[in-house]
Amino acid sequence: MTQVHDIRKQFFEEGKTISAIHRETGFDRKTIRAYLAKQDFNQDIVPPAKPLFPSLKPYMSCIDSWLAEDKKARKKQRHTAQRVYNRLKKEFNDFKLSYRTVAGYVSLKKMEIFGKTRAYLPLEHIPGEAQADFGDCQFFQRGKLYDGKYLNLSFPASNKGYLQVFKGENAECLLEGLISIFTHIGGVPSCIWFDNASSAVSKVLKEGARNLTDKFLKFKAHYGFEAVFCNIGAGHEKGSVESKVGYHRRNMLVPVPRFDDILKFNRQLLALCEEDGNRNHYKIEATHNDLFAKDRNALLKLPASPFDPCRYERQKTNGYGKFILDGLYEYSVSPKYADCHVMVRIGAHTVAPIDESIREITVHERLYGALKQSSMNWLPYLTQLSRFPGALKYTGIYKMLPDPLRNYLESLTKSQKGKVLSVIAKFSEQSGFEAAVDTVSEALQYQITDVDSLTSLHSWLNPTLTPLKPIKLSPSVPELQKYAPQLSLYDRVLSKAGERQ
Repeated sequence: MTQVHDIRKQFFEEGKTISAIHRETGFDRKTIRAYLAKQDFNQDIVPPAKPLFPSLKPYMSCIDSWLAEDKKARKKQRHTAQRVYNRLKKEFNDFKLSYRTVAGYVSLKKMEIFGKTRAYLPLEHIPGEAQADFGDCQFFQRGKLYDGKYLNLSFPASNKGYLQVFKGENAECLLEGLISIFTHIGGVPSCIWFDNASSAVSKVLKEGARNLTDKFLKFKAHYGFEAVFCNIGAGHEKGSVESKVGYHRRNMLVPVPRFDDILKFNRQLLALCEEDGNRNHYKIEATHNDLFAKDRNALLKLPASPFDPCRYERQKTNGYGKFILDGLYEYSVSPKYADCHVMVRIGAHTVAPIDESIREITVHERLYGALKQSSMNWLPYLTQLSRFPGALKYTGIYKMLPDPLRNYLESLTKSQKGKVLSVIAKFSEQSGFEAAVDTVSEALQYQITDVDSLTSLHSWLNPTLTPLKPIKLSPSVPELQKYAPQLSLYDRVLSKAGERQ
């Protein structure tokens, strides 16, 4: 209207010609003439649209339920318009409408339910859809402080959320966390909103397109969910999980958690999330668990086989049978695999070199952080050295041994070294390498060199209690009767204390 007003003012008040107005405004002459000739400026009232497909009204609720149920199925096993038409003819004897009518309605309804492209978060949250994001946290594992991460999965329709703790924010952590939550809730969200983290997105393209990592594409195809990514710097588009990140930290990670086993702690977190779901929703008069029933009904089914979230890399070992991962972290394999290539399975929590038969050679706890670190598993080395004790001093491995162990081995004869190395390997497998070294340190003080004494010393330093099974008594054994002491008898005797009998 501002433009119309300016054109009419230039013509009627300032006396400019249509050609002059055309040159100044750039509007077409026909448009200018139409604005000048317009007499009625009342608001146009648009009548309400006629209902679409009125003849389908008796069958719409049935069609809607079929298409809504399709959200739980894979894309290739959803209703086509032809299948809907055939079912209507089969299930309703009075159905006489055309295929074109059915196809038109199904097309519109599918766009409403599924939507081929969605560049915004709908105001009304759809059951079965979720949002995912990482948060920062600290925790102690076996007394060591970690600056870790925790994956949050939120269901906006019910405001139910789950979390899993990790030491990093890589692809393995993302996938393992999602798999744990999927397994726990017994299904897969139909759609998950993500940010643009490198764990899933390899490159952000023009006009909002994304190149996804191969691993994430395989994961997405395996579980059949739709992945939607927020615009750059627009975390508010997944506001439910942004809020849930803070809620989970304040309510489930305070005080700073302390645990020994991170997998066990993550299972406890899932149970805690279920307990937390018993609180009332902040808007609706129902608990989060009650509302989550709709989310659960809309979940996709879990696939028949689980997805392997690990990545596999071929690594070159050095002369000590070690390799370096991600440029910072050094892991041991075995003397047998020195100066060769090994395949390595890399998970969120572990790093495991594997042999030709896909069996684990050894397993390391995965290292995280910005500093160079090393993880050494001595068991394969001790086992190998026990077979060739004569070559011990001529290997680079000998220099790597802790001082107490090296000093102890130097005090032994050649025939003793093989047996002692074998029993130290056994100690390492039972109680850990550090406990085995502590045993050797004590043995040096007592000048113990024989295997039997060394084994006794280790058992004394590392006692283990064998749990005893409860004894089942035969039915012939009478039950023990409860004894009620008669204290008055004791009182009678004590009252005569000091009397000469």
